Amino acid sequence: MRPQELLLLLLMLKWSLAHTEDPAFPHLGDSSQPLPRPCPWRCSCPRDDTVDCAGLDLRIFPDNITRAARHLSLQNNRLQELPYNELSRLSGLRTLDLHSNLITSEGLPDEAFESLSQLENFYVAHNKLSVAPQFLPRSLRVADLAANEVVEIFPLTFGEKPALRSVYLHNNRLRNTGLPPNTFNGSEAITTLSLSSNQLSYLPPSLPASLERLHLQNNLISKVPRGALSLQTHLRELYLQHNQLTDSGLDATTFSKLSSLEYLDLSHNQLATVPEGLPGTLTILHLGRNCIRHVEAVRLHKARGLRYLLLQHNKLGASSLPKGTLRPLRALHTLHLYGNKLERVPPALPRHLQALVMPHNRVAALGARDLVSARALAELNLAYNSLASAHVHPSTFRRLRALRSLDLAGNQLTRLPEGLPASLRSLRLQRNQLRTLEPEQLAGLNKLRELNLAHNRLRVGNIGPGTWHELQALKVLDLSHNELSFVPPDLPEALEELHLQANRISHVGPEAFLSTPHLRALFLRANRLHMTSIAAEALQGLTHLRVVDTAENPEQVLVQLPRRGKEPSALEGGERGVGGQVALA
Repeated sequence: MRPQELLLLLLMLKWSLAHTEDPAFPHLGDSSQPLPRPCPWRCSCPRDDTVDCAGLDLRIFPDNITRAARHLSLQNNRLQELPYNELSRLSGLRTLDLHSNLITSEGLPDEAFESLSQLENFYVAHNKLSVAPQFLPRSLRVADLAANEVVEIFPLTFGEKPALRSVYLHNNRLRNTGLPPNTFNGSEAITTLSLSSNQLSYLPPSLPASLERLHLQNNLISKVPRGALSLQTHLRELYLQHNQLTDSGLDATTFSKLSSLEYLDLSHNQLATVPEGLPGTLTILHLGRNCIRHVEAVRLHKARGLRYLLLQHNKLGASSLPKGTLRPLRALHTLHLYGNKLERVPPALPRHLQALVMPHNRVAALGARDLVSARALAELNLAYNSLASAHVHPSTFRRLRALRSLDLAGNQLTRLPEGLPASLRSLRLQRNQLRTLEPEQLAGLNKLRELNLAHNRLRVGNIGPGTWHELQALKVLDLSHNELSFVPPDLPEALEELHLQANRISHVGPEAFLSTPHLRALFLRANRLHMTSIAAEALQGLTHLRVVDTAENPEQVLVQLPRRGKEPSALEGGERGVGGQVALA
């Protein structure tokens, strides 16, 4: 090659290197652009400081992780151990996520954490750890060791961590012997501690005074030692449900120092009385599923800010809530009493009470003044009691002008109650013994949207003319499981959902739904319909109809669907189908 040709070739090569970008090495030849950092095979590195190797079914710790990594995600793999030499060189890590692997305590070397002096977030939940790491960095803020097999915590696992705020140890095998008294010494910023679903038999001592949320549910706790909660003045939520607490396991000072407590859950224990010393800051008190037979007013005296009191499934009887018991609870919003043995509505209900829920009791009568003090009630549930129409006073509901939902299902009513307030949106009367409906009984209920009369003894001939006239807002009407022989006439115009299943209907005439043009769902299942029982014109005006259910009749029923402009129906030909349940597209 002549010298001129060689010089020309060298110039062309230099120009090519200066102007060509290699896809793997952009700006090759441009020394002003930094080279990209290597990323482990199959992992992703969305930022220079982030390495994401989650969900790759890895069995071996990935190599080639950059020392610049601050956030390393290895969750949802099959790792059994972490090599000390690989982990210790990542001294700048802030987040290490090992959630959902197969890591054992032997596979998590304590020495590795000596180099991770900047680690803030450590997630190793859902692994196979039997003991906690003996040493975790002082810089730690969040530690999640939940759902392992941990039986022992060491003093420096969580101790001497001034920045530590959240510790999750639920779903392990911890006993009190596995938690040394100095477990949290020097860690005075912890706000959340979860020890639920372990094997603790009493409340651990020396808990951080900084706690705001403490989860101890699903243990074997039978006692809270005196003074165990005396320093936790910031505690707002305390969960002790599903334990073995009895009255002797608590005393008058157990909760009295918790001056910030708002939520206390003691449900599913063995308490016979409401605990003493409840703080005035308490908003929600859950005492359901205990053995409480009597509620003393003095126990509720200081809890004047209580808004939700849950006493369901206890052993409350006729004299368990004497007059005046609930009077101190001036802010009470909701009272749950279902599943007890109460024979009457508690007297002198708080005036601002908005929800009284007491189905499955033994209430047999409602007097004129039983609810007079609770005029703010918006929800009243007395389902599955022993109410008979003769023992429901005509004025019982008259003054409840804010009542929106009334549930009287599963009683022994033979007629609708009188004096129902015009504010009602939902009225549930299923599973009674109603035989007749008269216009006067539903008069004024022009805001009612849902009426359930299923499982009664109604016949069309016993539904008075004009009964539905004032139900101008009714959207859902359930008349299933009655004794109707045909579709009741003059149903409310606003009706969208009509349940007529399990009656005695054998024929649906062409004018059956003229008054309900907005009907969307029609249920005629389990009647006495035959193939041609539904008149061809019966459904044609129902342009909003989407569901027609005619299953479980003596024969498959021919259904002529309404025309919807130029749109074809879901059935071939757009007009006819044999039900079954027909759902229009």
